[in-house]
Amino acid sequence: MGPGGPPQGGPPMLASHADRERTVDVLRAGYAEGRLDQQELERRVARAYQARTVADLTLLVADLPQGPVPQTAAVQHLAPMAPPTFLARPPKTNEKAVGALVCGVLCLATGGLTGIPAVILGHTARAEIRRTGDGGDAYAMTGLVLGWLSTVGWALLIMLMVLAGSSYS
Repeated sequence: MGPGGPPQGGPPMLASHADRERTVDVLRAGYAEGRLDQQELERRVARAYQARTVADLTLLVADLPQGPVPQTAAVQHLAPMAPPTFLARPPKTNEKAVGALVCGVLCLATGGLTGIPAVILGHTARAEIRRTGDGGDAYAMTGLVLGWLSTVGWALLIMLMVLAGSSYS
């Protein structure tokens, strides 16, 4: 006969504390997997701790898997054995942060015309990134720095030109 049954016609094997704990572990795993509801789990756990034989314990978990459920080859192919951190997708990059970076980089080529849009897009992007958790904060910050440098540089240049023009009058 199988485990828990009478060996060679003898009496049933008595359950040990370890047998009861293993049975409770299987029951808890069944509950965690959604195979048992809370009431059924509690009822079976109570019966497991009161069980006298291994056969009594076997009946409590007969309708539950006793270990990992085997996966089909198709499921294993679709879900490679990799830690979840490697399978997680990185957050999407905020589009306004990319726009701020592009405007900041183009400040020299456009004579500073894209400096103010870089600053506006950079501040807007950083606010959205804090709110939504998107990626691209470094892009937004780079756009902000380049935009502010361009804007302040042109403001200083214009101020110097006005001062120089007023001193010749």
